[in-house]
Amino acid sequence: MLKIPRMRIPVFVSAPSPENLNAAQEHSTSIIHKLVTRYKLEWRALGRSDYPNDLPLKEVLRMVKHCSGGIILGFEQFRSTKGESKPGSSKARTVNSPVSFPTPWNQLEAGIVFSTGLPMLIFREAGVSGGIFDVGTSEVFIHQMPGPSITPQALDDLDSVFQNWVARVRGHYYGP
Repeated sequence: MLKIPRMRIPVFVSAPSPENLNAAQEHSTSIIHKLVTRYKLEWRALGRSDYPNDLPLKEVLRMVKHCSGGIILGFEQFRSTKGESKPGSSKARTVNSPVSFPTPWNQLEAGIVFSTGLPMLIFREAGVSGGIFDVGTSEVFIHQMPGPSITPQALDDLDSVFQNWVARVRGHYYGP
């Protein structure tokens, strides 16, 4: 009997490379990865599953065109403890408390995913804001990143969020 391999639906994931994550961030990534795998999806990410043959931004665009959903993982990649916001403008202000920034690639990749109309899930680590991580930037709800101490109830809630998103991903993949 001929066995036909079960295809997994590809989803694009925007996240820093593993070497740019701390242990807690890698654990959060692992939680999301397990859910992607549970729902028979294929995790596609530049520098993880795919390596560029062309300019990285062109490769992201090519990858997204072959995916049916997107996940944006906004991890802190840079922290400033002091600075000035909007210098020289009427809205300038001094910042004296830590401000966290994700990788700029999150913003670029989220824009590409959004522009294609793919179902998108967005997670941000505590303190990360700006662009796609600001509430109201898109119609997508911004979820808090699951942490190492996630409770069983919170994990169950996260699973429900994934089920809803996966239904939209499958709808995109299989069509109307």
